[in-house]
Amino acid sequence: MKLLTAAVALGVLSYFVFQAAGYINDPLTTTLAYGYQVELGVEATGYVVRTERVLTGDSGGLLRIQRAEGERVSAGGTVAAVYADQSSLDRQAEIETLANRLEQLRYAQENLDSGTVKKLDSQIGESILSYRRHITADRLYDAENEASELRALVMKRDYTDGGGDLPAQIQEVETQLQSLRSQAAGSVRRITAPEAGLYSGEVDGFETVLTPEMLDGMTPSQLGSLTAQTETGGHVGKLVLGDIWYYAAILTAGDAAMLDALPNGTLSLRFAKGVDRDLPVVLDSIGPAENGRVVTIFKGTSYLQELTLLRQQRAEILYDTAEGIRVPKTALRAERTVQNEDGGYTRTEETGVYCVVGMRARFKPVNVVYTGENFVLVQAVSGTENELLIRHGEKVIVSAKGLYDRKVLQ
Repeated sequence: MKLLTAAVALGVLSYFVFQAAGYINDPLTTTLAYGYQVELGVEATGYVVRTERVLTGDSGGLLRIQRAEGERVSAGGTVAAVYADQSSLDRQAEIETLANRLEQLRYAQENLDSGTVKKLDSQIGESILSYRRHITADRLYDAENEASELRALVMKRDYTDGGGDLPAQIQEVETQLQSLRSQAAGSVRRITAPEAGLYSGEVDGFETVLTPEMLDGMTPSQLGSLTAQTETGGHVGKLVLGDIWYYAAILTAGDAAMLDALPNGTLSLRFAKGVDRDLPVVLDSIGPAENGRVVTIFKGTSYLQELTLLRQQRAEILYDTAEGIRVPKTALRAERTVQNEDGGYTRTEETGVYCVVGMRARFKPVNVVYTGENFVLVQAVSGTENELLIRHGEKVIVSAKGLYDRKVLQ
C-alpha cells in the first residue's frame, strides 16, 4: 500500500510538472471578443452663461419665496411675499392649509364613486415610487414637492372614502378662509417680476460679470481670470431671461478646430454634475488663440430650466461614437505568419488577430477603429472571406509561442 500511494503521488506530481512545463514552453492564453461602443468626446471646464437680471428689494419684514427653482414667471407675477411679522406669516400658513383642505373636500364631493377611489390609490402608489426615486437620487427639492403632492392625494383619498356631510364641511372651511383673508389684508407686500423669465434663488455674482455679450472675442486668460462680484444690496433671487444659454470653455486650438470641422454641427454636452441628461448644443464661435488655447462657445436652446443653478462646470463634449469588436491591445498583430511546406515561415505586414477556430489558430485581418488605454475596437476588413471575419464572441488568442496561421493548438 505504501508503494502504491507513493506511485500515485509521483504520477500526480509528474502530471502537474508536465503541464507547467507545457505552459512555459507554449503559454497559450485567450479571451472572448465582444461588441462594444465608445463615445468620443473632449473634456473641458467652463462657465454656463445666461442673460440674467437680479431681483433686489428691501424686505423690511419676513420674506417668503413664492416660486420654485426654474419656474417660469410672467411679467408682473409674484416672486416673493413680505410679511409684516411672524403672526402674519403664521396666518398665511393657516390660509394655505385651509385652501388645500377646501380643494380636497370639493374634489371628494364631486367624485363619490368607487372608480375615483381606485384611481386615487393608483396615483398614491405612483407618487410613493416617485418620492423614493427622488430620495435615492439625492434630489431633495423634488422629493419635497412630491411629498406635498402625496399628502394631498392621501387627504383626497381619506375624504372621498369617508364621505360624511361634505357640504357642511365645505361651508365651514370657506367661512374660516374668508375671515383669515380679511385679517391678512394689508399685512403682506408682494415682490413682482419686472419682466418674464425663469426664477432662480441662486445669485452667485457672475450675473453682470459674465454675460452673452461679453463672450465675443474673449481670450482664455480673460475667461480664466473672472471673479464673482460681491453683492452689496439685498436680493430675492434673479430672473433668467430668454430661452438661449451658452457654455464657454477653454479648449486646445486643435480640439476646437476638429469640432468646428465636423460635418454634423450638433454636439452633446454632458455635465459632470447637476443635470442627468445629455444636452444638445451647437458650436457657436471660437475666440482668438492664446498659447495654443482658445475660448470655444457652445449654444443651447433647450432645458434651460434645469440649468439655473449651474455656473462653473466640468463637461464632456461628445461628438461621435465608435463601434466595433473589443479585443486587448496585446492580442493585436502587425503581421501575418504562414508556415511553408518546407517548414519555413512567410511573414507579411497585415493588421489582425489570431482566433481559435476548432483546434487551429486562424489569422483574421481587422481595421482598428478606436484605441483605448488597454484595448482596441476593431472591425472586419471588407472583402475578407467569410470564415475569416471576426465576430462577437470570438475566442481571441492573447499570447502564444510560435504562433502562425493554421497552427494546430494543443
